[in-house]
Amino acid sequence: MSLMALILRRKLLHHPTPVRLQLRLLSSSTSHLETPPQRIEKILVANRGEIACRIMRTAKRLGIRTVAVYSDADKDSLHVKSADEAVHIGPPPARLSYLNGSSIVEAAIRTGAQAIHPGYGFLSESSEFARLVEDKGLTFIGPPASAIRDMGDKSASKRIMGAAGVPLVPGYHGSEQDIEIMKLEADKIGYPILIKPTHGGGGKGMRIVQSQKDFIDSFVGAQREAAASFGINTILLEKYITQPRHIEVQIFGDKYGNVLHLYERDCSVQRRHQKIIEEAPAPCVTNEFRSHLGQAAVSAAKAVGYHNAGTVEFIVDTITGQFYFMEMNTRLQVEHPVTEMIVGQDLVEWQIRVANGEPLPISQVQVPLSGHAFEARIYAENVPKGFLPATGVLHHYHPVPVSSTVRVETGVEQGDVVSMHYDPMIAKLVVWGENRSAALVKLKDCLSKFQVAGVPTNINFLQKLANHRAFEEGDVETHFIEHHKNDLFVDPNNKEISEEAYEAARLSANLVAACLCEKEHSTLKESYPGGPSLLSIWYAHSPFRVNHHAQNTMELEWENVYDSSSSKPLMLAITYQQDGNYLIQHTQIGENSAHSSEVRALHLGNNSFRVEADGVAMHVSMAVYIKDQMKHIHIWHGPHHHHFRQKLCLELSDEDETQHKTSFETTSHPPGTVVAPMAGLVVKVLVEDGAKVEEGQPVLVLEAMKMEHVVRAISGGYVQGLKVTAGQQVSDGSVLFRVKE
Repeated sequence: MSLMALILRRKLLHHPTPVRLQLRLLSSSTSHLETPPQRIEKILVANRGEIACRIMRTAKRLGIRTVAVYSDADKDSLHVKSADEAVHIGPPPARLSYLNGSSIVEAAIRTGAQAIHPGYGFLSESSEFARLVEDKGLTFIGPPASAIRDMGDKSASKRIMGAAGVPLVPGYHGSEQDIEIMKLEADKIGYPILIKPTHGGGGKGMRIVQSQKDFIDSFVGAQREAAASFGINTILLEKYITQPRHIEVQIFGDKYGNVLHLYERDCSVQRRHQKIIEEAPAPCVTNEFRSHLGQAAVSAAKAVGYHNAGTVEFIVDTITGQFYFMEMNTRLQVEHPVTEMIVGQDLVEWQIRVANGEPLPISQVQVPLSGHAFEARIYAENVPKGFLPATGVLHHYHPVPVSSTVRVETGVEQGDVVSMHYDPMIAKLVVWGENRSAALVKLKDCLSKFQVAGVPTNINFLQKLANHRAFEEGDVETHFIEHHKNDLFVDPNNKEISEEAYEAARLSANLVAACLCEKEHSTLKESYPGGPSLLSIWYAHSPFRVNHHAQNTMELEWENVYDSSSSKPLMLAITYQQDGNYLIQHTQIGENSAHSSEVRALHLGNNSFRVEADGVAMHVSMAVYIKDQMKHIHIWHGPHHHHFRQKLCLELSDEDETQHKTSFETTSHPPGTVVAPMAGLVVKVLVEDGAKVEEGQPVLVLEAMKMEHVVRAISGGYVQGLKVTAGQQVSDGSVLFRVKE
């Protein structure tokens, strides 16, 4: 071993290394290293949200100072609070802030940062940005600009991969973008086809086209969405594999030609072409298949002289068992924590060390594979509306506690706003177990305890996914949600309450009544000094009332709610006892008799209660807040989550006292009215007011959180009241137009 290698070994061993693995230098890699590079002491993180917080956490552990950048919308965000310094870079739209490369580089120079970490999304896969960073004498913590360029262009990457012997999906990857020529290419490939932007990721701009008649609209929409998300609107075409799995391989390279893989992740469970549950390693995969997949990924990386973190994505045909190269993500992937959990390494630390000029710390044969890990992405989104992104305030945010086997990657706190300008991800829940079954049990438990209120989320949907028999068996593919939609989605037209749901609702009602004795006078009374004298909570279209008739006791009566088996109404009486307990007596009234039992609720502090009913005790949590003239009450117990809504109407009495009144009237619109399905920006209006339209015809296009949504006519007729224009912001539920027959 050379003297320089020995010196470098000693320097490296003085820095923290992962506990489970010892840092090992590859002597063959250091023979041509002439001078040690300048060590990184300050990093600017050119990103926001959870990934910025995650990078800063590792940097701080290594003793490296961090700089955050932020837009007007993020001035009070968690990633700004987590950094040692923060620089304002522009208004909320990403193109004016987080996509402004020159402002970000200027911020790094101004604060004395020696390196820039791009995270994922935004500028992370911009070869121009990587080159700009290097040209200014800074270190880009990522791959070389040439690799980003080659792999960022999906058409070019497929040509390179084909030459390297990596199997490809049949398709058109040329430079021609004329729509008529592309239409002919689609005919040659054969429908169904996949329209895909040549740059970017995250499912943005992707369209599945089943027939020729849908090609033009899909192609134009894909171009428009790609331009909005990535600034480039070029498109490629691929044969759409009807029963695919999405399996990707984490690769890592250093600057000395060493490349290794850290096994695969299965990312098949997706909605809108975006992953929501990932796991590592992939289920139902043989060691032989795993080896072939890893070798193909390493070959792909070596073909472009790759170093730092990257992911090679493959599509696996479940019918033939053949895998095909799909694309390479030249950055740290969103789901990298599941890989970290099974190999026991910090990949952000690896990124920094490689950027420092250090060789990979281990060789391929030393990469461990320990246990199994899942990652569930928790989004602010409206699942019944087709997973449309949601915006609003996180009035209540209590993630599960973290441990050696549970991680919560988040960039928000209680009280933060989920903005329409950025991705709606709230957090990533990552769990580890000794095997897949153990990890899945932990995932289910953590999802049941992850509390979010204030915006709709996909937590309940994730619970259904995790509990589905096919998912438990590892029988996954990219159409999983579509194929099992009858199991995963509740029919909104089915209003019947099961006995189990009824009992859960009754227990929740007991707790709500008990809590409101105290909660109403502490939280809501601050906003409404008169205090409520009458409370109505709506559950399954059946209200009940709580009457405060004494200081420590109140009575509750269910109206039009009956036991599903006996049709007997309920009466409740709640008494507060001095020892902190609430004694709740609920009476089942029959024709000739009444039966009483008791429920005790002990207030544990904050939003937590211990409830005893019929000899069974359980932990229950609640959250109460006012939003849009509605009082919202959320209750969590076991795997159940109930959300009650009460519409509030404030009136001034003759004595000038503010009083509460309740109303269950919903806002009604004339027939044919179309409202905004989400808060967003009108990017295009396709017809004029007064135009004749057919049922299902596109009328306008909304964009929120980098995603387009086409608003269509709900019936045939004439458009009336269409007053929105391109560039206008609209709120969720606002009237857009009406179609009159």
